[in-house]
Amino acid sequence: MSVFTQLDDKATAVWLEAYRLGRLDSIEGIAEGVQNSNFFLGTAKGEYVLTLFEEATGEQIAFYVRLMLHLAGRGIVCPVPVANSRGEFLGELEGRPAAVFTRLPGISRRLPTPQQCAAVGALLGRLHVAASSFPEYRPHPRNLDWCVRAAERIMPCLEQGESQLLGDEISHQQASRPTSLPRGIIHADLFRDNVLFVAGEVSGVLDFYFAGTDDLLFDLAVTANDWCLSADGSLDSERTVALVSAYHRQRPLLASERTAWSTLLRAAALRFWVSRLVDRHCPRTGDLVVRRDPDCFRAILGARIAGADREPWPAEVAPLEPSPATLRNSPSARNHRR
Repeated sequence: MSVFTQLDDKATAVWLEAYRLGRLDSIEGIAEGVQNSNFFLGTAKGEYVLTLFEEATGEQIAFYVRLMLHLAGRGIVCPVPVANSRGEFLGELEGRPAAVFTRLPGISRRLPTPQQCAAVGALLGRLHVAASSFPEYRPHPRNLDWCVRAAERIMPCLEQGESQLLGDEISHQQASRPTSLPRGIIHADLFRDNVLFVAGEVSGVLDFYFAGTDDLLFDLAVTANDWCLSADGSLDSERTVALVSAYHRQRPLLASERTAWSTLLRAAALRFWVSRLVDRHCPRTGDLVVRRDPDCFRAILGARIAGADREPWPAEVAPLEPSPATLRNSPSARNHRR
C-alpha cells in the first residue's frame, strides 16, 4: 500500500456520508505496498480502510470486491468491502475509483517462525479451496506473458549481466514451465506484510489486487520465496517444510507439482524481480511511495537457479514419481523379469 493521491479531509468526510459510518475522526495514509493509495479511517462507528485504485479499472475492481466477499463468506479472514447506502461497493473520490473495507486487527511478522509459516501454509491452502467455488475467471495480471512484455520495456535500461539473466530465465520458463498443473484463483502476493497475526494466530490476509487464475503451485512458490527466505537467498528447510506440509493438509499436492517446484520457485522470483525493475526504471510519482529493491529478487532468482536440484520439500508430501529407468531397475522389476 502506498499514497499516490492525497485526500482533502473535508471532501473525504462529505464523500463518506453515503456510507453511514458516522463522523470521520481521523485519516492516515498507509506507506506500504506498491499499487494503490490507502488510508486508515477512524470513524464514530469504528476503524476502516479507504482504498483509491490508481490503475485498476472498474471491472477489475468489481472482480476483486466479489472475490473478497466470496472468500469472507467461506471463512477466509480478509477485508470485507463495505456498501454505501445505495448498496454500492465502488464509488469515486479525487477522480479515482474508491472503496471502503473493514480494518483487520493484528500485525505482520518480519521474522516468521516455522509455526507461523505453517499457519500461512494452511491459510493459503484454505484460500485455494475456498476460491475453487468462485464462478468467475480472470487471468493472473502478472503472469509469464506480462513478464515478457515488461522485460521488453525495460531491457534497454539494464546492464548486460542483468539483461542476459533476464532473457535467459524468460527463455527457461517458456521452455520448461509445465502446462498441466492444477490451476485456480491465486492471491499472487502473499508476502509477510500481507498477513496479520494476533497472539500467534493468523488474523487476516490483505491485498488481493494481483489475484487471478494461474498455477496454484505458483502461489505457494511466491509465499515460500518470502516467508522461508534465508540471509543467503536460499530457502530455510525447516520453515519451507512447515509451510508446504501445512498447505498440503488443506489442498493435497500432486507428484507433478513436486517435479515442478524448482521451476515455479524460479518463476515466482522472476515475476517480482521484473516488477521491481519496472518500478526502478519507470517509477510512478506519489507522496508515500514504497520503492522496493529489485536486486533482492535478482539474488533470490540466482539462488533458485543454483539450488534447483535441492530445494526443500517434505519427504511425505507428493514424492517424486520414479522415472521409467528407475522402475526398470528396481528389485521388483528385476524379480519380475526373472
